[in-house]
Amino acid sequence: MRWNPIGAVVEGVGNVVNGFVGKVWGDKGAREAAGHDETMAVLGQFAGEFRQLQNRTWWDALIDGLNRLPRPVLALGTVGLFVYAMADPVGFSIRMQGLDLIPDELWYLLAAIVSFFFGARELAHSRKGRAEASPAARKAKVQAVTESIRELRTLRTPDTPGIAAIDDEQFAREMADTEKPLTNAAILEWNKRSAAG
Repeated sequence: MRWNPIGAVVEGVGNVVNGFVGKVWGDKGAREAAGHDETMAVLGQFAGEFRQLQNRTWWDALIDGLNRLPRPVLALGTVGLFVYAMADPVGFSIRMQGLDLIPDELWYLLAAIVSFFFGARELAHSRKGRAEASPAARKAKVQAVTESIRELRTLRTPDTPGIAAIDDEQFAREMADTEKPLTNAAILEWNKRSAAG
């Protein structure tokens, strides 16, 4: 048998290319075998998780049920807040102001619990803004906002339900006071007077 230099070169190049392709992309058979093993392991885990346990107690069923609650409760509760905001805006606003009175440590505890269930990270930058205001200042702000929201519920006019009518003296006082922002009633009155004039 004669030695063929061209055949040897072609065979050598083919071996190099085959080795390179095997290193970069791997062996197709090995990839498929590894994928099969992984799929079988996942199916085995699912089967172990969902099979009926022979010695299952009411306690096991209760704990399984509690473990499944956080995600749907948080998701449906958030959607429920949107519905509540549309159904009763004033009540929703008062309750949202009440959330501002919750101590920071309780917010951090809630964030840790939610982080545990959802794998989210705690938002460290949110601490800065709340730490700047003292609890007494936040409480006073919440009380002021809550009172103004309650006024909206009790005061009505035929043109704008839920917005108080304003008399000339109160309007003059609000226009003269440059420290506080105008109430909705004063803004509406200003709009009416500007349109009439």
